[in-house]
Amino acid sequence: MVEKNGIYKCEHCGNVVSIIEAKNPPIVCCGEEMKLLEEKTGEQEGKEKHVPVIEQTEKGIKIKVGSIPHPMEEEHSIQLIQLLINDTLIAEVHLNPGETPEAEFNPVIPEGAKIKARALCNVHGLWSS
Repeated sequence: MVEKNGIYKCEHCGNVVSIIEAKNPPIVCCGEEMKLLEEKTGEQEGKEKHVPVIEQTEKGIKIKVGSIPHPMEEEHSIQLIQLLINDTLIAEVHLNPGETPEAEFNPVIPEGAKIKARALCNVHGLWSS
């Protein structure tokens, strides 16, 4: 079954899709089911450059990728930063090589809400805070 908010990648051509609404049919590319990317956390190696860091700012929320800034080169970069509140995707920013691996959002956050950030590295996969 396809997962809501899941991010899937084709192991053949590299296409990546983010699921807004999940239904029963599998996501297929190049004749095969796409692979659901598992979220990695600070427990995995490389956390200094991959785990999203959430900061409260005067404007809202800033998400920086890594406590050490992640490289933003053609061969290795952050492609996507997402903000989820109570497991609902609220906002996302698509990044390009050469840009700073961070994003600012100004969401309405309910009291006691669970805030999570995710970042997609084109080499090392999906990471969450």
